[in-house]
Amino acid sequence: MENLLGLLRLRLRRGINLAIRDTRSSDPYVVVTMAGQKLKTRVINDTCNPEWNDELTLCITDINVPINLAVYDRDTFTADDKMGEAEIDIRPYVECLRMGLENLPTGTVITRVQPSRTNCLSDESCCVWDNGRILQDMFLRLRNVECGEIEVQIEWINPPGCKGVF
Repeated sequence: MENLLGLLRLRLRRGINLAIRDTRSSDPYVVVTMAGQKLKTRVINDTCNPEWNDELTLCITDINVPINLAVYDRDTFTADDKMGEAEIDIRPYVECLRMGLENLPTGTVITRVQPSRTNCLSDESCCVWDNGRILQDMFLRLRNVECGEIEVQIEWINPPGCKGVF
């Protein structure tokens, strides 16, 4: 990919208080889409508070394209039920990368992103320096559903030969 800026690792950690779509629980998984790419976590059976701890990697060619996350309940004999959706805007994170920071103490907060009507954040999200890399942890409130959040962490990867974001 000649237009590849870099890779973005998504750590889909867990779901919190997800909607019930079966009799008493759900079998949730997450589908991540961005610019024609589609990735999926594993299914965690019989829970509304799944712990996926799955790592998925997206190729980034345009930082203005949002990352879409949709949560589903797996069903055996019928179509899977939608359990909500959320969106990640990586631009605030990329702004931190472009600062060109080096040798900060681990745990240093670089910037804070506040929840607003234009994002899916349910709480303040911080970009943090961690042993030579910048991580952003976030809790995303699911839209178009009665309840639920997902916890996600993002990390930029600069493979050799990529344009980068600098």
